[in-house]
Amino acid sequence: MSAQPTLAALRSFHCEHTPSKSRIFALVQHQEGPASLQAVLTCREPDVAQRAVGILRQAIQSSADTWKCEPLEALCTQLPDAPASSLRSAARHALVGVWPMAPGSYLKWERVADETEDDGGAPEADARASRTPHDAQLTDLAGPVIRVELLREFHVHDQQAALKAARSAGWEPLPNEDPEGDDPQDLVGAVMWLAESDSEIEGADAITENCQGLKLRTENGHEVAGWSKEPVVADFGSGWRHRAAVSRGEASKPPAEEKLPDFAVLFKTQPPHCEDPDCEDEQCRWQLTPRTADVLYAELCMLADQAYDECEELGDGPVVPGEREGNWGVFAHLPKLTFGTDLQWRRRFARAADDLVGDLERGQWPQPTCTAEELALHLAVRDAGERGDEDLDTGQHGQLPAHRDDYDFDMCAEVFFQDSDVLMLYSARFDGIEDPDNETNLRMGIGDLRAAAWFEPFLNVPARDPHRDFRR
Repeated sequence: MSAQPTLAALRSFHCEHTPSKSRIFALVQHQEGPASLQAVLTCREPDVAQRAVGILRQAIQSSADTWKCEPLEALCTQLPDAPASSLRSAARHALVGVWPMAPGSYLKWERVADETEDDGGAPEADARASRTPHDAQLTDLAGPVIRVELLREFHVHDQQAALKAARSAGWEPLPNEDPEGDDPQDLVGAVMWLAESDSEIEGADAITENCQGLKLRTENGHEVAGWSKEPVVADFGSGWRHRAAVSRGEASKPPAEEKLPDFAVLFKTQPPHCEDPDCEDEQCRWQLTPRTADVLYAELCMLADQAYDECEELGDGPVVPGEREGNWGVFAHLPKLTFGTDLQWRRRFARAADDLVGDLERGQWPQPTCTAEELALHLAVRDAGERGDEDLDTGQHGQLPAHRDDYDFDMCAEVFFQDSDVLMLYSARFDGIEDPDNETNLRMGIGDLRAAAWFEPFLNVPARDPHRDFRR
C-alpha cells in the first residue's frame, strides 16, 4: 500500500529563471521538517511564469467565493496541456491553502538532527545554554532579566480569511476535542500564530496594541516565570486605565470584557441640595456628575498605575528629576521633600490613589483621609482639568448623561479639600513649613507635613483600614 502524501501549508509561490526555461515552485511549511520548495511546472517563457506566480499568490489570499478564474484560464491557453493542468491543480491547492507532498520529496527533522550531530553540534546553542540555562532562577543569572508583556487584541471580521492565512503561514489547528465548543476551528490558535509577526493579519483588524517592560528584582519579590510561585499574568490595568491612555494617544481601546463602574447609577444627578431657589452659593447647587466622576476615576487609575510602575524602577533610590528622558511621571512631580523616600513610602502613595479610586467605585465623593491622598487628588483634579474636551463624546464615556456641572474641576478643587496647605510645599518661599515647629506652620495651624507623616490619618474623617492590601 502506497504511503499517503503529507499536507503542508502553502506560504507562497516563486520563480526560477534560466536562459533556457523558467520553473515555478511552491514554498510550503510542514511539521515533519523545515520549509521546502515543491516543483509546480516548467515553461519556456519567463513572463508567463511570472504571471502564473501572480495568479497563484492571489489564489492563496482568495476564497472559493471571491476567486475569479478567468485570468487563470486565459493563461492556461498559452501553455501546453501538461503545464496547464499543473497550473490549474496548483490554483486549486492555493484556494484551500494546503499542498500535498509525496513521501521522499522533502527533508524530515530527523535527518536535520542527524546531520547536526555529525557536524559536532551547534556551538552557538552550547554558548546560549552555558550563558542562560533553561532551568535557572533569577538569582542564578549574572545579568539583568527583562520581562516584556505584550497585549494585542484583534477583531476578526473574516474568520475564514484568518484561518486560511494562518495555514499558509505554517499553522495547523489543534485536534478538536469539543465540536460543540465556541471555537471548533481553533480560531484562537490561528490568530495567536499570526500575531507572532508584526505584519497585518488577513481578515482581522488590530484594536489594541500595548507593551510594557519590567526589570525583575529579587528584592521586590520577582522571579522568572518558570520558578514563580504565582502565575505570571500581564497587568495592563483596568479598562478605564486603557481608556485614559487612549486620550493621550498611548493605546487604542480598552479590553471589551472589562467591567467598569456604572457612574450613571452611582452618581445619578439629584435636585439641588439647597431648597432656596435664590441661594447664590454655587456649592449648594453643584453636583459631582457621572461624566466628571468618570474622568476623575480615569486620572486616579492612571496615577496609581504609573506610581506602581515607578516604584519597581526606582526601588529605594532617590528621585533625580531630569535623569531620564520623559522624567518621572509621578514622583518627580511631588514636592522635593519626598525625593529621598523609600520604596515602601512610594507604594503607600500609589495605594493612596487607589483608595480614592475605591471611593468613586462605591459612588462616594473622593474624600482624602491623609496628606498623601490629598496631594494625589490634587494631581488628578489638575490633570483632569488639563485634558481638554478630546474624545469626551465617544465610547462609553459619551453614553453617560450630560449635565450642566460636567467637567467643572475648579469646583472639584473647591469642595473636595479641607484646605490647600500641602500645595505650599511646592513654593521655595515656604521652605521648612512642613516642620510642625516652624514659626509659620505654628501661626497658620498647618500641622506635620513632613514626608513621614503623609499617611497619618486626619482626625476629622473616618480612617482607612490599616490592614488593607496593596493592589500590586
